[in-house]
Amino acid sequence: MRSLAGRAADGLRLVAEAASELAAISGSVWRRSLKVRVVSSTVALSSTVVLMLGMVLQAQLAQRLIENKTQAALLQAENSKVLVESELGAVDPTSASLAGRLTTAVDRLTNPDPTGTPPVTVGAGTYEPVLVDGGGPPGVTGPSVPGTGQKIGPLGDVPAVLRSAVERGALAYKIATVPRGSSAVTMLIVGMPVASAGRTMQLYLLFPLTAEQRTLTLVQSTLVLGGVVLLVLIAGIASLVTRQVVVPVRQAAEVAERFAHGHLSERIPVVGEDDMARLGTSFNEMAASIQRQIRQLEEFGELQRGFTSDVSHELRTPLTTVRMAADLIYESREQLHPALHRPAELLVGELDRFEALLADLLEISRLDAGVAELHGETVDVRDTVAHAAAAVRAVADRAGTPLELDLPATEVFAEIDPRRVERIVRNLLTNALDHGEGRPVQMTVAADSEAVAVLVRDHGIGLQPGQQDLVFTRFWRGDPSRDRRTGGTGLGLSISLEDARLHGGWLQAWGEPGQGSAFRLTLPRSRGIQLTGSPLPLGPNNAREAFPAQGFPPAQGPPASDTAVPAGPGRP
Repeated sequence: MRSLAGRAADGLRLVAEAASELAAISGSVWRRSLKVRVVSSTVALSSTVVLMLGMVLQAQLAQRLIENKTQAALLQAENSKVLVESELGAVDPTSASLAGRLTTAVDRLTNPDPTGTPPVTVGAGTYEPVLVDGGGPPGVTGPSVPGTGQKIGPLGDVPAVLRSAVERGALAYKIATVPRGSSAVTMLIVGMPVASAGRTMQLYLLFPLTAEQRTLTLVQSTLVLGGVVLLVLIAGIASLVTRQVVVPVRQAAEVAERFAHGHLSERIPVVGEDDMARLGTSFNEMAASIQRQIRQLEEFGELQRGFTSDVSHELRTPLTTVRMAADLIYESREQLHPALHRPAELLVGELDRFEALLADLLEISRLDAGVAELHGETVDVRDTVAHAAAAVRAVADRAGTPLELDLPATEVFAEIDPRRVERIVRNLLTNALDHGEGRPVQMTVAADSEAVAVLVRDHGIGLQPGQQDLVFTRFWRGDPSRDRRTGGTGLGLSISLEDARLHGGWLQAWGEPGQGSAFRLTLPRSRGIQLTGSPLPLGPNNAREAFPAQGFPPAQGPPASDTAVPAGPGRP
């Protein structure tokens, strides 16, 4: 029993899964196919109209058939009443021949008389007569038909309510279902009183409605068959009409998709002069205009990148000469007038910034030109991060900003370009020192089986809503009135983002006003790994967990998440 129950449960589960899959497929087809929706909606609405029209036609036809049958039956009942009264008019109600005359009267209603004269009919069809002897005047008892009592015909088929109305002297009729053998037959029963030689009798005529039922059944079958054929034709017509609209729209969608993927020469074939042709013409004109503008932008971008690269290279020689002269002046500043000591120091400092800007411009030019190369090697990421922190340690000390590192106790090997990763971390640290308001800057390193992450967290001014994307824009500054402590060029985060992309990684930003900001670098541990998450959350929770003893106030803002949206164009 348990095995049978288990098999039954498995069968039900398979049926449920199949039904669910079928529903999902049907829903997908319904959402994706305009043709299916139009044809289905047309067929559904047409089915409703055809069903309502069929019901109205059937009801009208049934009512008309019943009315005609009733009129013919009432006329037949009047004729039958005259015939019965004529047969029984001269009969003595107390004579012994009354039973025979009753039988003869009933036979005359349905069969020809001995002379061959057929019964009087008016097109009401066949019927079954019932003649009931209701008794005579007070004190007189009418005869009974031998073997049947005081009734001639199937009186038991006459409804009691109809018999009651006829016994009160009224002409009445009613539709009722009466048994006939193993089946039931619907009949129209007409009853009326019959006066004969001082006795009151009731005459009932039972008209079968079999012919009318057959007519209604034929009409129903015709309506159903006609409705099905009509719906099939409507579905075919709707499909053909929809195809004339859907096919051009589908072609336009395919051309638009190819155009969006960079095939700027794609155009929609235009046939005719209808609305779809005008749509195709308008799309082609728009595509041609976009293509011209994109080409102009590409040419302008190439010109701009070439100009930046050429200028950067051309500045190398004069900068080298100026650097040599500035170093000579700086080394000999003790021999100069004391008033020239400070200008010499400023000259060297600005030349350092100028050299850094020029180096960044050259790097940006290589990245824009797509010629930047990634020299990957398997190294311990902790060493690379430590070197970057050591490079900015002096700047942190001058700013009075504590720089705190949280590195894993075990080695964290990854296939990276150490020079580029060190530059990314160094840029993130210098950015945190510039905006950290002298509060501690924390750097955390973590790794899992697929990725390694570096999180740099400060507790400074933070980021306004929407600035998470802008921080990676070239030369963008959140607060133009603020001075950089590190003498940055405004290109550090942009270059860092491109370096992260070269590694197939993410560079993401988070920030809240007054709560500081966090930058997270996530890199795959091996080339070819597609990142799906980060070992570190992006947000304030990481700082509280890594450094619980610092006593920072609870950070506000959204909870940290491994699936935070990458900032700016660095989205994977």
